[in-house]
Amino acid sequence: MPLDAIARSLPRDASAAARIYLRPLTTTQRDARPGSPKLAGGAMCFDAVELIVKAAEGGLRRQTASLEEIEARAGGDEGFALAVRSWLDRLRRRPEPLLGLDFTRPLLMGVVNLTADSFSDGGDHLATEAAVDRAHALVDAGADLIDLGAESTRPGAAEVPSRNQLARLLPVLQRLSALEAPISVDTRSAVVMREVLAAGASLINDVSGLRHDPAAAAVIAEAKAPVVLMHSRATPATMQAEARYDDVLTEVYDALDLRIGELSAAGIAGDRLIVDPGFGFAKTAAHNVALLTGLALLHGLGRPLLAGLSRKSYIARLSRGEAPKARLPGSLAAALWALGQGAQMLRVHDVLETAQAVALWRKLAAAPEGA
Repeated sequence: MPLDAIARSLPRDASAAARIYLRPLTTTQRDARPGSPKLAGGAMCFDAVELIVKAAEGGLRRQTASLEEIEARAGGDEGFALAVRSWLDRLRRRPEPLLGLDFTRPLLMGVVNLTADSFSDGGDHLATEAAVDRAHALVDAGADLIDLGAESTRPGAAEVPSRNQLARLLPVLQRLSALEAPISVDTRSAVVMREVLAAGASLINDVSGLRHDPAAAAVIAEAKAPVVLMHSRATPATMQAEARYDDVLTEVYDALDLRIGELSAAGIAGDRLIVDPGFGFAKTAAHNVALLTGLALLHGLGRPLLAGLSRKSYIARLSRGEAPKARLPGSLAAALWALGQGAQMLRVHDVLETAQAVALWRKLAAAPEGA
């Protein structure tokens, strides 16, 4: 459907009866047209978008348009114009630094699991000394922050009591008090959140989006702590039964947008949130591919974007069934694609290898000197 026809079909107040999305079609600075805006102030640019319209009664309409076309059309119908301008403002917005992290360059979150049953490295860093050594090694290899987890959230995993998580986490946090990088803790428990923030953690990474524990949002609001807000459904034990979507990309966007609003009402400011689409959480391999290919849409949320793609099972399903520790090539391919979609942070197990790949990608993507 032509762009004008889509716009004319919308009501005057478009947001009342339809939902509009703009997915930026990214290009590197090297290949961008002069004057193309940077996506979220980062390494990628865009000079065209895919307009997606979701009607109130269901169904999607899609049309590709240049920025010139979409901005010219936004001079017409009031509802359409307001929606388009709001989207373009958010897509161009550069996130403010958080915890001293500069989101204009790719950041690496290094994973250290203090668990016996995590899908990839369960048991590798269960002992305090092993976890501490691993955290230091990842920072030396190029990690910008460390993500500690004491509860596996792989598909089918059971909940770990808060006291067990704290018994694993607190000794490690104490030993890492002088680490030259912020420390994130991956937990769904409000009790754990409160204790680890008091013990020196800087960031909470909750795979449930602060839904699992009814007290979690209040703890975060009181502590004024930053949070990784991830999309998922149900619990790790049951989530794969909930992997049903009509359009996974827009539905994940809508769920995160709604949750940002709910947390704002609970006293958690949007400028303390990092969003994560939750690859592998209530998602099939096909859903993960659709999310990854359309990832740039999520910049419309106006928050830094984290992609957790490392070693996940979709790689094996799309390849040859490799075991988790044999999925480095696929992890790197997915990570570089995510950077091409403007993702600002990658959650990875293999920091040294990813840092090397990112360094080369940045050189290749950058504008030529003197351009």
